[in-house]
Amino acid sequence: MAELDTGMTTGATRPRPISPHLQIYRPMLTMVMSIVHRITGAALYFGMLLLAWWLVAAATGPNAYANVEWFMGSLIGQLVLFGYTWALLHHMLGGIRHLIWDTIHGLEPAEREMLTLATLIGSIALTLILWVVGYLVMGGPR
Repeated sequence: MAELDTGMTTGATRPRPISPHLQIYRPMLTMVMSIVHRITGAALYFGMLLLAWWLVAAATGPNAYANVEWFMGSLIGQLVLFGYTWALLHHMLGGIRHLIWDTIHGLEPAEREMLTLATLIGSIALTLILWVVGYLVMGGPR
């Protein structure tokens, strides 16, 4: 009968891990942004419920639309919309980053870090610009 390889070496007190774990890897910006890309994708999924609520309310009548408008105009609603805007822009820029990688460009370590940092800074900057311009176009607080 052949012996099974338990991963134990002579003198070892515990078996080797079957696969690397988060405790072994040093967190890097690309790793964190990959996780954030997945989280923003999930946030966009749930954010679509807001869009559906708005469309259904607009089709239902003025009272339903007034309720949506009240919520979206509240502090909590504004924070949700701001977060949704950032998630949308961050996910879009992350998709562009992945498209660049798919063309076999930007794969060197320094280039990966630069593209990842550009995604993060770009999403924050574009969100702020979009909200400031939107605020100015809408004429400020109502």
